[in-house]
Amino acid sequence: MRKTTKIALAAAVTVAALAAGGTAVAAAVPAPLSANASASVSQTSVTRSQAIAIATRRVPGARVTEVEREWEHGHRTWKVELRKSHREYEVYVAIATGRIVKFRAHHDD
Repeated sequence: MRKTTKIALAAAVTVAALAAGGTAVAAAVPAPLSANASASVSQTSVTRSQAIAIATRRVPGARVTEVEREWEHGHRTWKVELRKSHREYEVYVAIATGRIVKFRAHHDD
């Protein structure tokens, strides 16, 4: 949760508790997220090696030449560049879902 959302939520809970008689205000205020809770959210994202595996399944037999993070079509992505024969491929894999958001093939002269 964002800090502003936590503050607004805590204020709303406090006001509601005071209106109800003021009991159990401390119990109604949510505890801050622990470090483990925020770490588990990031574990669901696609790793670099998973993005490479997804891209190489799209272009079998290709060699990975470069991997970097980028924004593409409103998604945070892994841009995986591959080469096969005289062609260069760019595969953009969404970090949140693992879906290929963009695929490009270029003839390499």
